Amino acid sequence: MSDDTFMLSIVIPAYNEARRLPTTLATIRAYLEAQPYAAEVLVVDDGSSDATAKVAAAYPGVTVLQRDHRGKGFAVRAGALAAQGSFVLLCDADLAVPIEEWSRFESYLRTGDDVVIGSREGVGATREGEPWYRHVMGRVFNHIIALVALRGINDTQCGFKAMSREVAQDLFRRVRIYGDDAPVVHGAAVTAYDVELLFLARKAGYRIREVPVPWQYGTETKVNPVRDSLRNLRDVLQVRWNDLRGRYRSTASVPPHMTLEK
Repeated sequence: MSDDTFMLSIVIPAYNEARRLPTTLATIRAYLEAQPYAAEVLVVDDGSSDATAKVAAAYPGVTVLQRDHRGKGFAVRAGALAAQGSFVLLCDADLAVPIEEWSRFESYLRTGDDVVIGSREGVGATREGEPWYRHVMGRVFNHIIALVALRGINDTQCGFKAMSREVAQDLFRRVRIYGDDAPVVHGAAVTAYDVELLFLARKAGYRIREVPVPWQYGTETKVNPVRDSLRNLRDVLQVRWNDLRGRYRSTASVPPHMTLEK
């Protein structure tokens, strides 16, 4: 555990989220004010062209990190590496998974799990407002992930994920696809950074727990079905290619103790 002041760091990647952030940050602030521990909120502005940074900075306790527009994976990495809390919670700017779910995640982290990920699949999970074709797209993509890179996880792409600061520092320093040399992109860039992160976690032997969660589909989603499907497929193939080339070899030195529980 970290000996720093904060028990929890909440990392929110944001690209042109000036409209949705006020509700999200107000909800998170109200939740944190009722908790007996100190927490920080990091909003990583992914090169937004709107007032995202200004809106986020107006909230007490929120730290804004401004980065070039290199996609969600790069923004999440920047926030995770800057986090000072003992635990790091990643969540989306629309707060599609209620912040109250953190308490369940915390209990798993404190009882031996290393990486806890939200899942929109499995007993207890709910999906509200999601168009049928988006659900089909997600299931097809997850089957591809299982075939190419990562078996046994029902939902790699849910944005609600948590881990200790030590694990976050380790994993996000190892990522390759959206690391320091990630290229600047144009337009919204939803990525499959999650696949690389979880691939590295498994390869390093971390315990991964998948937790069914309630999830609300965002009407202002930035997902482009064609463009983002192709980008995500490229990311998954790149993870496998990186592994075949030995680019992740250093993670294998950690004694394996990973188990996957649903």
